[in-house]
Amino acid sequence: MQPELIKTFLDLCDTRSFNRTADRLGVTQSTVSGRIKALEAALSCRLFTRSRAGTELTTDGLRFEPHARSLRHGWSEALHAVRSPGRGAASMRIGIQHDLVGPHFSRLIRDFRAALTETAFFFEADYSAQMCADLINGTEDFAILFTPKPHPDLFFETVGEISYRMVSADTDRLSGVNAETYILANYSPAFAHAHAARHPGLTSVSLSIGQNAAMVGLLNTLGGAAYVLAQSASDLVASGAFRFVEDAPPIPQTLFAGVNMRHRHRSAHRRLMRILHGHFGTNSARRA
Repeated sequence: MQPELIKTFLDLCDTRSFNRTADRLGVTQSTVSGRIKALEAALSCRLFTRSRAGTELTTDGLRFEPHARSLRHGWSEALHAVRSPGRGAASMRIGIQHDLVGPHFSRLIRDFRAALTETAFFFEADYSAQMCADLINGTEDFAILFTPKPHPDLFFETVGEISYRMVSADTDRLSGVNAETYILANYSPAFAHAHAARHPGLTSVSLSIGQNAAMVGLLNTLGGAAYVLAQSASDLVASGAFRFVEDAPPIPQTLFAGVNMRHRHRSAHRRLMRILHGHFGTNSARRA
């Protein structure tokens, strides 16, 4: 197995763009194309179709994707086994919502490792739909996500919430927010529903994005107004370039932990659940 072929294939599944995958992997577009052609030759099938409309998985590509994720996970475990012979054999792959990869992330890693000292952790930032799929097919052991996808094989537990606040480069009042420069956040279906209920006049805009870090970058570049994580909002205001929109209510986002039903009562998983309650429960959510 050539791990770089699998890595390139899975990244292309996410981006559906040879250019974006090349940028994300730090290689040329021709290298991405060459890796995909090599993988298709090894499998004797075509994995993607390319047209003016974009890049799409073929039927064979859709069938291969879950196996590719399993191969990547197996390779990671194999690397750990040969590179860390003194550590225990247990390993755990954890998916985490993109927006949580920030100040919370390092503290979670610290506490997870302290609680399960003999476990090797593999963390991967992702979106809720993919994490649910990975829990179902067994390529992921634990997920911290915004949007559970009901499934007979999955168990979800509410572990707390985080909060988003509106900031603006131009005003501290909602009446002064300009719809033409407003950037619409779409962090999750629950967030979008809450936003539409609170701000029906700010839903038809020309720019929308679904990741907090990217939103912060856009605000710093373009100005305007938008909802960002409470900590990001405080940082932007502290920079002197933005103000809180004082009469725009914060929008909370519930956090869930997800596991495959067969792991629901395992000691390790329950310990991770308790740590998450400590980080994102009622008191922690207020601090966040």
